[in-house]
Amino acid sequence: MRKNYYKVFIFGNDRIEITSAGSLPDGLSKSEFFEGFSIPRNKELMRIYKDLDLVEQLGSGIPRILEYYETNSFNFSENFLRMVLPSAEDVRFDTPQVTPQVTPQVTPQVQDLLNVFRGEHSRTVLQNHLRLSDRENFRINYLVPAIENGFVELTIADKPKSSKQKYRLTEKGRKAKQE
Repeated sequence: MRKNYYKVFIFGNDRIEITSAGSLPDGLSKSEFFEGFSIPRNKELMRIYKDLDLVEQLGSGIPRILEYYETNSFNFSENFLRMVLPSAEDVRFDTPQVTPQVTPQVTPQVQDLLNVFRGEHSRTVLQNHLRLSDRENFRINYLVPAIENGFVELTIADKPKSSKQKYRLTEKGRKAKQE
């Protein structure tokens, strides 16, 4: 089975390049391709798409693209098809600057949990120290984030739902508690 492969690159604000693995279907020339002739690779799938009104008309896509872009926007090779679509106007993407965090951020709830640790404790004891009555709130907002971020560990790791389960701070949790 052939895997679909494609890459989309956005180059600043001047163009988009789409590279797709594969070439034109056998029996379809470049000129026929640009005229809108279509040879579906999976005829049964295309029939289903047509019956479900998921496609307007077979072979209508390329002629519509050519209303806006020249034929030289398409580059054919033996194994790939690349479309280079220049931008008609200045395109700006306002994306926030993402900086990976080396240490997970400690939420106020997790910090409160870390502060009540004095050894190993059961869930009930930890909840009581925090004066929390809602078990689900404690689990979702306090315990799970502390475990997932490596601040707290289970004393019986292979039986997380054990009635004898207790929790303790990891080295990372002890450092976070001191800070």
